[in-house]
Amino acid sequence: MDMTQSLTTFEIPATMRAAVLREPGAGLKVETIRTPHPKEGEILLKVAACGLCHSDLHVISGAIAFPTPAVLGHEVAGTIVELGPGNEFTGLQVGQQAAGAFLMPCGKCAECARGHDELCLNFFNMNRLKGELYDGETRLFTTDGEPLAMYSMGGLAEYAVIPSTAVAPVPANIDTVPSAILGCAALTGYGAVRRGADLRYGETVAVVAVGGVGTNIVQVAHAMGARQVIAIDVSDEKLAPMAGYGATATINSTTHDPREEVLKLTGGRGVDVAFEALGIPATWQTALDVIADGGRMVPIGLGGGVQTAGVEINRTVRRSQSILGSYGARTRQDLPAVIDMASRGIIDYKDVVSRRFTLEQANEGYELLAHGGIQGRGVVDMSL
Repeated sequence: MDMTQSLTTFEIPATMRAAVLREPGAGLKVETIRTPHPKEGEILLKVAACGLCHSDLHVISGAIAFPTPAVLGHEVAGTIVELGPGNEFTGLQVGQQAAGAFLMPCGKCAECARGHDELCLNFFNMNRLKGELYDGETRLFTTDGEPLAMYSMGGLAEYAVIPSTAVAPVPANIDTVPSAILGCAALTGYGAVRRGADLRYGETVAVVAVGGVGTNIVQVAHAMGARQVIAIDVSDEKLAPMAGYGATATINSTTHDPREEVLKLTGGRGVDVAFEALGIPATWQTALDVIADGGRMVPIGLGGGVQTAGVEINRTVRRSQSILGSYGARTRQDLPAVIDMASRGIIDYKDVVSRRFTLEQANEGYELLAHGGIQGRGVVDMSL
């Protein structure tokens, strides 16, 4: 059967609403733009929800350079309503509920051929630098034909075109709206634990900064057999639910010295792995301070603009410590794994979502995020 067709069909409107960033610092404005359609190896998702992430926040403020005007939003869930050509062997079908990942591998470059989706050359060179998909064009246009750059799939819209390599079906027992976080917050947490740290059963872990990604690192590390999971943050409110996600201890770094407390908890040794999930020098330093001899520090958080952090060279060398950057995950392998963990109740994706906003309230959501006002993750719920 021609996979561009399906027994299930949806009426797709000619236009849709999208939150558009006209220029850095200007905030998002909901506009009516053309509804996109998928090309070769792509699908069209009717977006049920899109997560709010710090990476978007950096683009909105101008701290991370990105072309404008643009549509942001890079973790989505919804219904597949159209398939482009070349989907014969993807297993994707019109009518399926699906999650879309922020890291969209082209599937054809040298890194993708090695299975390293997280290093996809075209994703960085074309999407992250130019706001394009892999034919060198955007799929988003205003009603007047003005092109709009796409940050990943441009998920802050009623419909989104996504490369099929970054889409995975979700089973019926998954709650669609909160499942939007599976494509970034949960995927990044899984990638950090499984790929970045290569965590081994019985190792000890610290997680520095327990926002949306950090919370998922806590629960994935617990699920993968960490003996101790120590959550570190500046907010008692954010630390309060961490025991429910698998943390064995919590430390408020504004009232206690993290290194001293971690050494007490680990018999003077420090942790095997410290994850840093915010991307600022202070949290880098904390993560480095709490690792044991021979330990690994895994930074995940992206800083705004160009940021640097100091490293004590002699200690790192003499004590055989490692710094292992981790970006996203290997989407084609890991997104289905994350969905399976959520489906089986191994990770809790529902409670991580603490706030829901309308599309018109996206600016409000990002403002709260910028000031630490969201526990876990906030999402734009298109049904509101």
